[in-house]
Amino acid sequence: MGRDPNPERPAALSDWATVFGTPPPPYLSVSFMQRAAGYQVQCKKSGGLPASTRRALQQIATGDEPKSAIAPTLSPGAHLVREWNGRTYQVHVVEGGFEMDGKTWRSLSAIAKHITGATWSGPRFFGLNAKVKSSQ
Repeated sequence: MGRDPNPERPAALSDWATVFGTPPPPYLSVSFMQRAAGYQVQCKKSGGLPASTRRALQQIATGDEPKSAIAPTLSPGAHLVREWNGRTYQVHVVEGGFEMDGKTWRSLSAIAKHITGATWSGPRFFGLNAKVKSSQ
């Protein structure tokens, strides 16, 4: 009677089925199944990839060029200026958030909502989203 060449295979098959809810495709290696199942557990626990990254990956998978912009990284000390309804708003990037009019805010979107009274993307409101060129 022959032995299974990899004694970890039954556990990997079981883990895959538990995590993904279906049996794995045939001929996957034990190493791949272990890594994929581990990654899936991590994604479920921590929320996975950002929505913009998932959209870009979906666009790539369907053969389209990604249209999402990569959000800029702002360092403490940066200064943003936005004029809205005749008033100029100045925002300073500080450690852990943003400062405007002596108040500290956790996000630019919260500041944009405070200024406009409507829900806005903070980076978009402050003009930080890069224009993405379309090849079509």
